[in-house]
Amino acid sequence: MIFQKKYISYFLILISLFSLSCSSVPITGRKQMSFIPNATMLTMSIQQYDEFLKSNKLSNNQEQTEMVKRVGRNIQEAVEQYFAQNNMSQELKDYAWEFNLIESEDVNAWAMPGGKVVVYTGILPVAQDETGLAVVMGHEVAHAVAKHGNERMSQEVIYQIGGTALSALTEGQSEMAKQAISAAYGYGAQYGVLLPYSRLHESEADHLGLIFMAMAGYDPNAAVDFWRRMSETKEGKTVPEFMSTHPSDETRIRKIKEMIPEAMQYYNQ
Repeated sequence: MIFQKKYISYFLILISLFSLSCSSVPITGRKQMSFIPNATMLTMSIQQYDEFLKSNKLSNNQEQTEMVKRVGRNIQEAVEQYFAQNNMSQELKDYAWEFNLIESEDVNAWAMPGGKVVVYTGILPVAQDETGLAVVMGHEVAHAVAKHGNERMSQEVIYQIGGTALSALTEGQSEMAKQAISAAYGYGAQYGVLLPYSRLHESEADHLGLIFMAMAGYDPNAAVDFWRRMSETKEGKTVPEFMSTHPSDETRIRKIKEMIPEAMQYYNQ
């Protein structure tokens, strides 16, 4: 009876969480599981961002810093325009946009929920110019406005609840059986759910990013050359796509080429 009550409790928790996950991604319209309150995500984002800035050096290159801020503002205005045109401005009401260039050799950039965007100086040679930088920043801003962070955190919560429920289900089993079942669950969740969704998020950010950069006045065709240059920075350090958080370079570039005609409609407006 105690076992049954535990099982029912976990099942009811999962049902409740799924019933709260009824948001959609802008542009693609994909339904997503996002049940972490936006206020919680924004508070965590601001705290982590402030801590990051305290421990990392802002670039003192004024020209590059201004370029990052200029491109960021242009992408921001495009996002706000798109959301306004689609009666979604309310979703951006708590955003406090900020764009910073950090002195680092890392070839990277990222964005947090709420519009906090960081670009590392190490990615600028790959971007080459303002349009290349718009590819980067459009992609990262897309992650933020698509609420991919919320979705990933929601998936982790479900994964942990599932693991706890599995422990209850395997009570009375031998230790070896428990370990085998737990390992199968972990591998199944990792390769069957978490990694595929991570790759989906990357492709979705490419899609949204192309639209936003086009609306901001940057030619989306530049994305193909940018990602080709990015692939050259890996120096052969790749893993099979099914084990990766990102699509393979070939897959990404192929999909971007397929997305460009749609993005060009916004660029030509």
